[in-house]
Amino acid sequence: MDLSKYIRTVENFPKNGVLFKDITPLLANSEAMEYCVDQLLASWENREIDKVAAIESRGFFFGTLLAQKLKVGFVPIRKPGKLPYHTLKETYQLEYGTDALEVHIDGISKGDRVLLHDDVLATGGTARAACNLIEKLGGIVLQCNFLLELEFLNGRDQLEGYSVHSLLKY
Repeated sequence: MDLSKYIRTVENFPKNGVLFKDITPLLANSEAMEYCVDQLLASWENREIDKVAAIESRGFFFGTLLAQKLKVGFVPIRKPGKLPYHTLKETYQLEYGTDALEVHIDGISKGDRVLLHDDVLATGGTARAACNLIEKLGGIVLQCNFLLELEFLNGRDQLEGYSVHSLLKY
């Protein structure tokens, strides 16, 4: 199946000059979603994993499906102030300024083997911050999974030393 048929490019969103890769057409097609999940899981046969962690918010769509299929727990990684319990925070650099992510302090235990998922790998800063959070809680990042990778932004450079898997590359 050609998943690229289900990715819509929206010009000038969220700001001028950006070509936004919209995954909602993929989400609207159950066959494409199922195929996508199967492809994301293909490298996980017979491998032990304890948790799937996913980054807010579009990472949650497939992160929860992956956790369900793998029969493991799901850990949301969110923007500050969105999680109700005690959290660990990781600040990271943006092109102009900083941002941060948080995870519940009991979301990942020491030694947990974690699959990290997000929808898009762009500059890699968000994914790297999520990896740092997982590791600060004692988890082991087995792989960083993405639906799409914007190769021209060199996000893999931020994830050196991690296994990175993306279904589509632009």
